[in-house]
Amino acid sequence: MSLRIAMWSGPRNLSTAMMYAFRARGDCRVSDEPYYAAYLAQTGLDHPLRAAILASQPVDPQKVVLDTDIDSPIWYQKHMTQHMLPQMPRGWMTACRHAFLIRHPARVIASYARKREAPNLNDIGFVQQQQLFDHICQSTGTAPPVIDSTDIRANPGPMLQALCAALDIAYTDRMLRWPAGPKPEDGVWAPVWYQAVHRSTGFDTAEGPLPVLPAAYQSLADAAMDPYETLAAHKLTA
Repeated sequence: MSLRIAMWSGPRNLSTAMMYAFRARGDCRVSDEPYYAAYLAQTGLDHPLRAAILASQPVDPQKVVLDTDIDSPIWYQKHMTQHMLPQMPRGWMTACRHAFLIRHPARVIASYARKREAPNLNDIGFVQQQQLFDHICQSTGTAPPVIDSTDIRANPGPMLQALCAALDIAYTDRMLRWPAGPKPEDGVWAPVWYQAVHRSTGFDTAEGPLPVLPAAYQSLADAAMDPYETLAAHKLTA
């Protein structure tokens, strides 16, 4: 049976680059946000390319299949925490190894607002991320690995080695490079959200100072800090 890895991230958080890094291993199938269409159907939210997303994936969350065997040693599933609504099924999660990808709220909000205006706390996924983290801690009896995207960009090789060790899989430096351009596994929303990662062939350089946010967005960042800091207390180091 394939090893299933569920990576839990909010938006604008290096999550697609991480998916490409695992795809580049050569022993890993990847899935891109399998609950996105179900999330839009359940919430009625009007996201970019909504109709195409709804047509591309199951809109019934019970029909999202994440517990079958596949012809690959590893199955990496990129999940957005805000997609995992309370009514979404969670039985499939017991067969996964879980990891959490975090990023400072100010960086997330500055990036998200360039793509979709006026995000709120539900949109950026920090509260849901802490809830899922707590759920997995309680159900497994141990804290899953947490990795900060800023640390990955500053030191990609050692941080990915630390993540692979925490997941009990072999590290390969193939994870540091991938071909530019779209990938077959990309969700249909890629033209809106993935332009920068499609230009990349590896992780970007270290991030600079935190962005200065307008007052309304700073209030949103402040509201997200507690869940971010809760998970950051568990983050991996190289």
